[in-house]
Amino acid sequence: MKIVLFIITCFFTIALNAQANDWQDKIDASLWKKAEGGQDADFIIVLQQQADLADARLLQTKEEKGEYVFNTLRTMAQQSQKPILQILQDKQAQHESFFIINAIHVIGDKNMMRLLAERADVAYIADNPNIPLQRPTVESDDEVLSFRNAIEWGIQKIGADQVWALGYTGQGVVVGGQDTGYEWTHPLIQPKYRGWNGSTADHNYNWHDAIHTISPVHRDSIPSPSLNPCGLDAKMPCDDNSHGTHTMGTMVGDDGAGNQTGVAPGARWIGVRNMERGYGSPATYIEGFQWFIAPTDLSNKNPDSKKAPHVVNNSWGCPPLEGCNTSNFAMMNTVVNNVRAAGIVVVVSAGNSGSQCSTVSDPAAIFEGSFSVGASRQNDTIAGFSSRGPVLADNSGRLKPNVVAPGVGVRSAVRGGGYQSWNGTSMAGPHVAGLVALIISANPKLAGQVETIETLIEQTAKLMQTTENCGGVSGLLIPNNTYGYGRIDALAAVQRALQLTTDTNDLAGKIKITVSPNPFETEVLFKIEGVSGATELALFNASGQLIGQVKWEAQLVSLQPLNLNNLPSGIYFYRLKNGEAVTSGKIVKR
Repeated sequence: MKIVLFIITCFFTIALNAQANDWQDKIDASLWKKAEGGQDADFIIVLQQQADLADARLLQTKEEKGEYVFNTLRTMAQQSQKPILQILQDKQAQHESFFIINAIHVIGDKNMMRLLAERADVAYIADNPNIPLQRPTVESDDEVLSFRNAIEWGIQKIGADQVWALGYTGQGVVVGGQDTGYEWTHPLIQPKYRGWNGSTADHNYNWHDAIHTISPVHRDSIPSPSLNPCGLDAKMPCDDNSHGTHTMGTMVGDDGAGNQTGVAPGARWIGVRNMERGYGSPATYIEGFQWFIAPTDLSNKNPDSKKAPHVVNNSWGCPPLEGCNTSNFAMMNTVVNNVRAAGIVVVVSAGNSGSQCSTVSDPAAIFEGSFSVGASRQNDTIAGFSSRGPVLADNSGRLKPNVVAPGVGVRSAVRGGGYQSWNGTSMAGPHVAGLVALIISANPKLAGQVETIETLIEQTAKLMQTTENCGGVSGLLIPNNTYGYGRIDALAAVQRALQLTTDTNDLAGKIKITVSPNPFETEVLFKIEGVSGATELALFNASGQLIGQVKWEAQLVSLQPLNLNNLPSGIYFYRLKNGEAVTSGKIVKR
């Protein structure tokens, strides 16, 4: 009996010790190490309960999606965060509540961290490191490029000017940007600012500053760190770096006097400053995304999801060098997915860490829900600095980037009313955000249909192949880990958008291929209309490996149709060949 009691006691003691140590497993190891130094730490607690937004897919309009997502997220946060917020208030801990993900940003010591980690309603505690902007290189100075009476090369390369000739300039569309801020009075972008009516400005619902403190990187700087040109909590758009102003100029810029830098000059813009002189953090990025779901007035009150943008450009990354790691990947991934659920396209620059494979390695570019963009040159080759896939940072092997766009020698606005020509994937992403605006202006019923818009851009991209093989995927395949689906083609994308019926689910259901004169139909996952004379359908998995093919020779169907009914859920890619012409796209099986 004594032996039995001893064994029971041992097991009970082990169980208690394991339970006592569970809280440590919730805290990022590098974060805890910093907290043990005795200073207050900057961290984000993520709650167990997270909102299920699956039903947003059943809603038809962007306004319906946005309102549903906003109300669902906010209700979840308000109901579940109460006890934790009370603790933080009682202990007078500096904190900020989020609803875009059910989480709270906290400044506290290791005792506070442990107190929160011991709670059953806390899932994990992530680090909130300050992240440096991947700065583009400057190719030409503003003295040389202050004025040029021409449409910029990137606009012409993707055919945006040909789309304007059809009457579609982005009218009726709102683009959002979160970056180093925006010099809103720059003549290139001021006429396009939603808060400007031509004579007076109203910054409510059009601008938000997520910079409330000086970045730790600058706190010991000389001269005084208080010399940030925008200060903190700015009440009107301001850029403390020029990076944001440059990106916005590529999205919408046109001063009416010959400087035509923007892909969608008929669109309106709103913005967030999420970096302090080039340094942001997960908390500032989350705050920016949250504001875009439901913009607020300048007092950060009275949110209105109906004022949300159609697309948000993100020319920033969160590298592991500064502490971004698997402890906060899941958090940022949830944020991106929740923005998409609200009907907003999330465009992200792929990064400037090329030319090696698997250099798309930083949030948010690594995520499936991010539409990631690499950089191409004027001769339609990949820029050496442009990051490649596959994604290994989260062990997904995910194919990236999605597409490429002009990113070398891109001329746009900088602070002080000037212009410069820059290189970087930060310059490529805004071309895609502008293209989203052109597509929606051509077919307004596509507003809020994120997957349809993304698939449309991929399907119409100029196919780009390479001898570079990354992750075991041949660069001759489409898509590949260097160019994705290829370089964006604005004219082809808009023409395809105009062909889509009011049923925005044309890209969901089944493939229907007509082989003249005999029709052939195979039950697959979606349909493509207007494809005639196709000679081959090939299907690939997410890693680019061939799953199977269906070929047609003359009027005879050869080989067996692909049986896709038994395929597991996930991401797949298809390729249709019609002679020398190739069409490709992405399939999502749910």
